[in-house]
Amino acid sequence: MRKQNIHILVILILLACLAGGCEKQPDDEQFRPEYVFDINALPTITLTIDVVDWNKYLHNLDENRNTRKYVPICFTFEKGDAVFVRENVGMRPRGNYSRMRPEGETGQLHDPISPQWHPAHFGIKFTEYEDGHRFFGCDRLILKSFMRDKMYCRDIYCYDLLRRFGVWVAPRASYCRLFIKIRGEEKAAYFGIYEMIEGVRKEYLESRYKRNFYSDTSGNLWKANPTIEGTYLDNADNIEYLGIDDEYNSYPYSLRTNKNDFPKAAAELMSFVSQLKQLKNGSNELKDWLCNNVDVDQFLRYLAVNVVVGSWDDYWYNGSNYYFYFDSKGKFHLIPYDYEFTLGMCWEIDAGNRDVLNWGRDKKPLLVDKIFSIDDFLQLYKSYVLTLAQGDNYFAFAASQERICSWQKMIVPYLANDIESDEFQVDALSDETLPGGYDYKLLSANQHDNFFIVKMQSVEQQLSATR
Repeated sequence: MRKQNIHILVILILLACLAGGCEKQPDDEQFRPEYVFDINALPTITLTIDVVDWNKYLHNLDENRNTRKYVPICFTFEKGDAVFVRENVGMRPRGNYSRMRPEGETGQLHDPISPQWHPAHFGIKFTEYEDGHRFFGCDRLILKSFMRDKMYCRDIYCYDLLRRFGVWVAPRASYCRLFIKIRGEEKAAYFGIYEMIEGVRKEYLESRYKRNFYSDTSGNLWKANPTIEGTYLDNADNIEYLGIDDEYNSYPYSLRTNKNDFPKAAAELMSFVSQLKQLKNGSNELKDWLCNNVDVDQFLRYLAVNVVVGSWDDYWYNGSNYYFYFDSKGKFHLIPYDYEFTLGMCWEIDAGNRDVLNWGRDKKPLLVDKIFSIDDFLQLYKSYVLTLAQGDNYFAFAASQERICSWQKMIVPYLANDIESDEFQVDALSDETLPGGYDYKLLSANQHDNFFIVKMQSVEQQLSATR
C-alpha cells in the first residue's frame, strides 16, 4: 500500500510539471546566452511583482525620472516546454529620452480595477540582490518596447547585421512576449512584443572573453551618455567630464566597472585621448599607435554598418549610443548600442542618400578623423561599406526583406496588447517612419522610397568614383 501511494505521488508530480506547476531552474553555472537571445524564437517573459513594490517603482519614477533604483520581482522565462524562474531579481526603468511611466499618470498608484498601461523600457538585473544569481550566464538584460518602430524590426535587424558582419562587440538582441503580473491579481498585463538586449556589463565581457575576443575582463568599461554637444571623445581628456553616475548625476563619460579605482581608470582614458590628439594625422607614428591601442578593424566594421543602416544617433553623427572598453593592455574597443533610429527613421538628415564618407556633422569626431587620415584604413572602410551594400547575406534588399518578413511572421499573432490604444506600442504592423521625417519604406519594391534600394544605389554611386 505504501509503494502504491508513492507511485500515485510521483504521477501527481509529473502531471503538475506537465501543466506548468513545476518551476524548473537552470544551472547557474551554465553559460549559454545564445539560448536566451535566440533570434528565431519567441519566449515569454513574465515579471511578477508585489503591489507595494510596483507602487514604489512608480513613485521612484515620479520622484526622479532618471532613477536607477531597483525593486524586487520574480522573473519567469518560458521557451518551448521549458520554464525557468528566478526569484529576487531587480527591475528598474530604462531609456534616456524615451523613459515612460508604465501605468497611470504622475502621482497615481496602481489601479487594480481599470489600469492604464503605457509602453516602457525595463532593466532586469539578476545579481542586484544575490551575487552569482545569473540566468544562463546573463547578469542583466534590457526589455525594450518597440514604441517608435511600427515595423518591430529595426533594432533587431541592425544588431543581427552587426553580428553577421563580424562585429563581435555588438550586444545580442532578440524578441520576446512580455507580461507584468501584480501578485494576487487574476490577470497579468500583456505589454506585447518586446526586444531583449544583452546588458553591457560583466556577462558581456565574460562572453567575449570565453570566445577569445577580449584578452581579459578586468579592464575599464565606460558608457558615453547623451549630451547636447555630443560625446565624441575629444573632451574625454578633461576630468570634469568623467565620473560615476548616481541617482541624480550623469557624466558624459561614466565608468561602469572598477568603480573603486576611478582615478586610475580616468587617468587611462585621459592619457589615451591626449596621446591620440598629439599624433600627426596620416603619419606612420599615428598608424602604429592606432594598431597597438585601438581595435581598428572592429571600429571600421562598426562605422560601415552604421552608415549603411542609416544610424545617425551614433558616435559619428550625434556622438551618442556607445560604450567603450579598455582591456588590461590598454587597447580601446568601441561597443555599439541602440539602433531604433535607423533604416530611414530620421529627422535631421536624408540617411538614404547622405555621403558615407562625410556622414557626421561639420567636423569629424576624433577617432574617425584620426583613423581616416590613414589611407589603408580609409580604403578598408570603403571596402566594408561596399561589401555590406552588395553582399546577398548582408544588406541586399531581397535578403533583408526575407529576414524581416520571417521575424514578422513569428510575432504578428502576438502583437495585440493591453497598452493604451492611442499610444506608441501598436498592435499592427505599419511600414512607415517618423512623422515629419523622411518617408522611407522597408518592404516596398519602389526604388525611390525603399530604404534598402535607395541606400544600395547611393553607396555604389558615391564610392564608385573613389575606387
